[in-house]
Amino acid sequence: MDKLSKALSDIYSKFRIHFYMQIFSNFETREATLTTVETFSMECISALKNPTIAEFAHMMNISAPNAAYRVNSLLQKGYIEKIQSKEDQREYHIRPTKKYINYSNIYESYLKTIDERCKERFSEEDYNKLKEMLNIIDTELMPELNLEHIKKASKKNKGN
Repeated sequence: MDKLSKALSDIYSKFRIHFYMQIFSNFETREATLTTVETFSMECISALKNPTIAEFAHMMNISAPNAAYRVNSLLQKGYIEKIQSKEDQREYHIRPTKKYINYSNIYESYLKTIDERCKERFSEEDYNKLKEMLNIIDTELMPELNLEHIKKASKKNKGN
């Protein structure tokens, strides 16, 4: 593994570990109802920004019945809600509820902390260059995770 790969892996691991530490430290004071698979599902639903169940199934590479089962479980636990599509009344979009948003804020608050530390540690020029490079990684160097492309591909497959 080269130095950049190692650095990215180490940073990703530290973000995950911090998140898990925060989640586990709060188990006594909050309901711990999300399974590991449900947590992964919620992260994907959140990233897709109000997907349909078909878009969620396509992204996760699971069958429509399997996706519907996961969605129903998350609905029952109160982590998502279904919103009827205005364009196609037969279609529903799923979105995280306040319950999940509060859960995911643990992660978001740490990202803000790291952002503030970067602003303090780096010159404005270096900080802006870091943002530019991360944006390039996000938008250009990870095409297989282009969420808009995944949504469009799901709609295209639905038509076939």
